[in-house]
Amino acid sequence: MLNNQGFDLWANEYDRTVQVSEENNLYPFAGYKNILNVIFNEAMQKQQSKVLDIGFGTGILTSKLYENGHQIDGLDFSKKMIGLAQEKMPMANLMEWDISNGLPDYVKEKKYDSIISTYTLHHLTDEDKVILVKSLLPLLADNGKIIIGDIAFQTRKKLEICRNTSIQYWDNDEFYFVFEEINASLKNICTCEYHSESHCGGVLIISK
Repeated sequence: MLNNQGFDLWANEYDRTVQVSEENNLYPFAGYKNILNVIFNEAMQKQQSKVLDIGFGTGILTSKLYENGHQIDGLDFSKKMIGLAQEKMPMANLMEWDISNGLPDYVKEKKYDSIISTYTLHHLTDEDKVILVKSLLPLLADNGKIIIGDIAFQTRKKLEICRNTSIQYWDNDEFYFVFEEINASLKNICTCEYHSESHCGGVLIISK
């Protein structure tokens, strides 16, 4: 698993690394553009909305929302990536923060139309993912949604198939979404749906 220093070193090459993986339909970034498009279209359902992006990286997705008039708050733990993203979104409120420590106080006081995250939450254990989602639900405005694009699978069996076919570069320090499992953990408190966009990635949409 990369720490924040590792992500700082990777920042300039990150987008190219994603592109190569996606173009070759390989784990972990197969379906990446489709996943970003799904999230973008969901967030665009309301004009000039308030968006929280957890793990915005170099701002590829968030900057498009910013350009379309949305108000952006963002959390990321890489100073280098924050710098690259801030250049694209000078008026966005971007904060250095490690989401494994929970949420910063200023975020807890706000309401968001969309809370988005792309390829970040697989660094949290399955238990911590559930805890985070529960902490985010009170931050949703009326009809708000949590939209997560990540390495994800409908079932544990599909995850194992992907792991076996990608074993040479599979990251055993990461924890990937299995929809049937996280849905079972959250079904009594919120509504979850899953859209598969590749053999190793998809979008979870969570609402109250």
